[in-house]
Amino acid sequence: MIYRHLDTLDRQLLEILQDDFPLAPRPWREIGRRLGVPEAEVLRRVRRLTDEGIVLTVSPVLESARIGLVASTLVGMRVPPDRVDESASVINREPGVSHNYLRDHDYNLWFTLAAPDGAALRRTVDNIAARAGISPADLLDLPAVRRFKIGVRFRFFPDGGGEDGI
Repeated sequence: MIYRHLDTLDRQLLEILQDDFPLAPRPWREIGRRLGVPEAEVLRRVRRLTDEGIVLTVSPVLESARIGLVASTLVGMRVPPDRVDESASVINREPGVSHNYLRDHDYNLWFTLAAPDGAALRRTVDNIAARAGISPADLLDLPAVRRFKIGVRFRFFPDGGGEDGI
């Protein structure tokens, strides 16, 4: 198992962070109440899990179309290996980018982008390519034609719950 070093409390905490983060004035205290530990212990564990790279961020997942970003695309770029970090930095500065990752492929740097409409999407892709110094011939733009929404959730207990059913 990949998560051998995570104890039961870590696993319960991770499940709450993914699926049931409380919308409360003191969410960390509420999580602690659910887990039977003090708020300070929840915060200590979240910091440790963040430092270990297990928790990347605690933030909402927004439905892009409902906030006016109705156009989206997947873009692959051919980037020379010595320019990957620089190009990724350009991509990461764009607010509509939700994913950016390196692949072992001819098109080695990929990202997803959302925008208000197709014209804005095209302008943004062109702008990113220009700022990254990537020619149109080294760009693969795959605009979304149909959306399939999935939820990615990692399970830490085979039956979906911890010792206390959490």
